[in-house]
Formats: sequence, structure tokens, C-alpha cells
Amino acid sequence: MTPSSDTNSVTTIRPIPPGTIIGLVAGSRISRAYPDRVEVRGRDLAGDLMGRLTFTQYFHLLLTGDEPTEDQAYFLDLLLVAIAEHGLMPTTVAARMTLAADPGSLQGAVAAGILGAGPVVLGTAEECARLLVSEEEPETLVRRLREAGERVPGFGHPLHKPVDPRAERILELADERAVSGRHVARARQLHEAVGLTMNVSMPIAAVLLDLGFPASTVKAVPILARTAGLLAHLAEEREEPIGFLLARAAQEAGEAE
Repeated sequence: MTPSSDTNSVTTIRPIPPGTIIGLVAGSRISRAYPDRVEVRGRDLAGDLMGRLTFTQYFHLLLTGDEPTEDQAYFLDLLLVAIAEHGLMPTTVAARMTLAADPGSLQGAVAAGILGAGPVVLGTAEECARLLVSEEEPETLVRRLREAGERVPGFGHPLHKPVDPRAERILELADERAVSGRHVARARQLHEAVGLTMNVSMPIAAVLLDLGFPASTVKAVPILARTAGLLAHLAEEREEPIGFLLARAAQEAGEAE
């Protein structure tokens, strides 16, 4: 709210539109707080959302501004479950080692793990989404990437061969629930052109796009999922510490090389 004076020098209060920046203070359309209530996306948090929405439904509302359909909520849950846990990968090792160095900094350990969650470890869902919204013919796209010495995102896996069971299950359920659209079809065309295992990142992107998620939001899903997995590893780290053992193993490996 901003004060102003009329011709009679009487101070009036005018509301500040959402998104208006005054000095260093910015408003947001996502939420507003008042003395007696909190509003999120225009809804009463305590009086409407709490007790009615699941966290997955609430995440969709926060991310997109809309409450999810039944299929959107179902597949968002499915995808979060599919990729939350990946074992002792570099991201979880970094998180465990950070917690070992500073046992009181749970948030710092989570941040350390998320900072290392890029396309190599977290998955290439964002890159897959870009391929799926492209108008380039699948065969032409694959040939162009290979001639440039690049890999095609969403294909190949060091362990899962000839199929990634997570990818197969996502596509199976997408077909069963009739949500498979042009992006799932394009993913399958790319699969034929590449000839490698379709890993979980490609159907994540394809199904999200077919459900109406903007391509710019696709990466948010694996980031949220990985946060849950990191918290599980850090809970285990506090009970059965291996962070310093991992650090020592890394040092010995470097000295041996």
C-alpha cells in the first residue's frame, strides 16, 4: 500500500498491484499474507487448501497456478516416485560428505546435492522436452546431433538394457489412461531413430508435455523428486555415517591415480 495526499492534504491508501517493484521490495502473485489469513494462488491456505489438497496437488498449484486434473496429479505422483532415489550417486555422496563436515547443516547438505544435479546425474528431462517440442523430423534431428558428436538426450543407460523398466512403466500407464499424445508419439519415433534404450528422462518429458505442463517447468519435477531422495540419504547418514569414508575413498583413489 502507498500513501498519497489529495488537495485537502488528507492521506489516502492505494493498493500496490501484484508484481510491482518499489525500491528493493517486490510483490508476487503466488502468495500474500494478511493478519488473519494467508492466500496462495488466490486461495485461502488454512481455510481451503490445507486438508483438501495433497502435497503433489499443491505443488502443481504452486508451479502452474492451477489445481491439477486427476490425470495430472496421478502422473505427477508417478514421476516423483519413479526418480526420487538413485543410490550412491555423486549428488548423494556430496550431500553426505557435506553433512559429515557440518552435522548441523541439513539444509546445506541438501543444497550441496541439488547443486550437482545436472543433466548427467539428475537426468535430461529438460533437454528431452526441447527435442519433443521441436518441429525437426526425428531422423534428421538424430543425424544432426550425431554428426555434431553429441548424444541424443533421453537415450542410453549404463545399467538398464535393453529397456529401462521405469520408462516402460510410465509409457504403459500413459497408454492405459489415454493420456499419450503427440509428444509420447514423438518420443517413440525418436526411439526408433536412435536405436538405444529409452531412459526414464524421455517419457517424463513426453508425458508432462502431453498433460499440458510447459516445457520450462519439466526440470522442476526431477529436482523435487531428488530432494526427497537426498533427505532420505541424510537421515541414514546421521544414523550410519559414511561421509568421511566416502571422502577417504575419494582421496585414496586420487592418490592411486
